[in-house]
Amino acid sequence: MFDLLDYASLKFIWWILVGVLLMGFAITDGMDMGVGALLPFVARTDTERRIAINTVGPHWDGNQVWFITAGGAIFAAWPAVYAAAFSGFYMAMLLVLFALFFRPVGFDYRSKIEDRRWRSAWDWGLFVGGAVPALIFGVAFGNLLQGVPFHLDDMLRAHYQGSLLGALLPLLNPFALLAGAISLGMLTVHGGLWLHLRADDPVAGRARTVVTRLAPAVALLFAAAGVWLWFGVDGYRVVSAPEHGALSDPLAKQVARAAHAWFDIYAATPAAMLAPALGLLGPIAAAALSAARRPGLGFLANALGMVGIIASAGLSMFPFILPSSIDPRSSLTIWDAASSQLTLTVMFVAVAIFLPIVLGYTIWCYANMWGRVTAEGIEAGSHSAY
Repeated sequence: MFDLLDYASLKFIWWILVGVLLMGFAITDGMDMGVGALLPFVARTDTERRIAINTVGPHWDGNQVWFITAGGAIFAAWPAVYAAAFSGFYMAMLLVLFALFFRPVGFDYRSKIEDRRWRSAWDWGLFVGGAVPALIFGVAFGNLLQGVPFHLDDMLRAHYQGSLLGALLPLLNPFALLAGAISLGMLTVHGGLWLHLRADDPVAGRARTVVTRLAPAVALLFAAAGVWLWFGVDGYRVVSAPEHGALSDPLAKQVARAAHAWFDIYAATPAAMLAPALGLLGPIAAAALSAARRPGLGFLANALGMVGIIASAGLSMFPFILPSSIDPRSSLTIWDAASSQLTLTVMFVAVAIFLPIVLGYTIWCYANMWGRVTAEGIEAGSHSAY
């Protein structure tokens, strides 16, 4: 009944689906985080800040579901990756979680009291809730590309090198911080484009200035990361492994580290070059379109650039999900870290049914809550607006 696809195909499909969920999270909730990161800088008065907040107020909690769904999908599709990654990145995950706490309370409580200090404190809380997760997500990807210090024992239990309390500082290495800057920059640009599209002046004008200056820097940082990856970071390459449809056993393969290995897929499949091309051209096009006062097209261009940046990381690492820097054989790939065929099949059926419903409802929400947020509208709805 459930033998819709073979096991190897399901493993590959779920690699694509998890990537789509991460892209959906970056495009939707990343927009909210970008607005939060810009809030203290592009909106100077209380009314201006309420304008900025109300551009994302009706959508931020729905957008955050993409993040929760992506985490749940990783748990269900790759339980070994979920267990190992959430253990190794425990302190980083806690930092993200604590920063995200500021978002719901900030949105809900910020305008409850008409006190300048109260509202200013929550404005900076929304800044932390937007900027810190955006930075840490990029730092996590930067560490994945370098390898994570863990190994698997004979019982397939993950063991990490180093202490729990000291686990955060090694993650903040130079390459990872560069990746974090790319993540923070691209989400901030995305939030700026949203403000340019939805907010009234002068907030929209200041956001436009940020986009035109920051978006080219994102493209430059992305190019710099590619050069650094080529010259300074060894990649991983599977030397031998069981068939892709075999039962999951991470220790049944042989892995070697080699210079330029993260670029193998671009030589084997030239069409994969479309991803880094989008990552470079998307932010540049977004800056040009924003400067030309076409924020809608700029928003779309930047979204494509974000897809290109995220896809570049995923394609470069393929088929690896969680490489090990101290025991390459313990590295987890899409072929040897997956759940059972039945689990992947049931999940695939659920996605096929519910994803179109979720997308349809999301589009309906945006369509029915569309419009530019103005100072007049904020003042007229003082008891209902954020």
